[in-house]
Amino acid sequence: MQALCWYGKNDVRVETVADPKLLLPTDAILRVTRTAICGSDLHLLHGAVPGMAAGDILGHEFTGEVVETGPEVKKLQRGDRVVVPFAISCGQCYACRHELWALCDNSNPNAALSSRIYGDGVGALFGYSHPMGGYAGGQAQYVRVPYADVGPLKIPDGVSDEQALLLSDIFPTGYMAAENCDLHPGNTVAIWGCGPVGQFAIRSALILGAARVIAIDRIPERLRMAAAGGAEPLHPNQVDDLQEELLWRTSGRGPDACIDAVGLQPHGRRPGSSQGATVLHQAIAACRKGGTVSIPGVYEGDLNGVPFGTAFAKGLTFRMGPTHIHRYLRPLMQRIQQGEIDPAFVITHRCPLAQAPEAYRLFNHKQQDCIKVVLNPWPQQAA
Repeated sequence: MQALCWYGKNDVRVETVADPKLLLPTDAILRVTRTAICGSDLHLLHGAVPGMAAGDILGHEFTGEVVETGPEVKKLQRGDRVVVPFAISCGQCYACRHELWALCDNSNPNAALSSRIYGDGVGALFGYSHPMGGYAGGQAQYVRVPYADVGPLKIPDGVSDEQALLLSDIFPTGYMAAENCDLHPGNTVAIWGCGPVGQFAIRSALILGAARVIAIDRIPERLRMAAAGGAEPLHPNQVDDLQEELLWRTSGRGPDACIDAVGLQPHGRRPGSSQGATVLHQAIAACRKGGTVSIPGVYEGDLNGVPFGTAFAKGLTFRMGPTHIHRYLRPLMQRIQQGEIDPAFVITHRCPLAQAPEAYRLFNHKQQDCIKVVLNPWPQQAA
């Protein structure tokens, strides 16, 4: 089969690799129908995530058609169309039973390795480093899905693969980011980063009752999309002082909640900050006293110089972490079916899997107004 493989910093290639096989009786094999490039995939491209190996297959956002199942798989059968959460979850451990799906205790065979890096054994992800389990990803023609009765959700008739694809990660991630803000009627939310997750956070915050959303970004096409979704766009370079501007827009109090949808940044590093936490500093400074800072943006390693004293003095609440996709799949699928939201609005570019390296470069450098790229592994066939 064809798959996108990682070979080092800024080096990804489409290669011919062996087709996946069933390894456990609870596995399924999918023929991937649509897959996407996520902003967190760029952290792999930049070499910012430890534990990658040459030849690793990337991709954690995908839909597919079931082509084979293990003997213990009861809920899926050949021909089913499914969307798969990016996190791999067993369904039986303490974390899964408490709906902390992304923190599964059993899915990661390399939990000891992740403990040395992150201080604890973390749950496994598709296509995202060996400390995260070392599972092959879905930017490929076929993929093995462990715990096939736990993660995949059948795609209903009338919902396209592209619409369902956005449920594998970014729509639930934006929704959980907004939900973590504990919103109340009349609240104002400020969101840093109007990439795909930020766009869904904007719409989710409004769905959940926010009166206003202020969307902060430097890229005009992202601000235009944010405005189309009901947000007030704010270009930080077009105001004298971002914090003062946010205070002015909120009658001197500050936003009730701030969402950092940027995370690990290649640019904008502050002195003393090992990974570049400019946005996190701004969110802490801007958030009103007693407010909430929600962090769906991915971070790696230590963050030095974070103004924790300011956060303590202001009584801020922090909510963060990988998204528990399983918790949101069904309710968000219902919103799609009811016509409340069409998540495909965020897709700006579509191309064959064979062009994935070029698509990564396009997305990485934000060229051609690129916000979200969807890849088709079978461009000569109807998916």
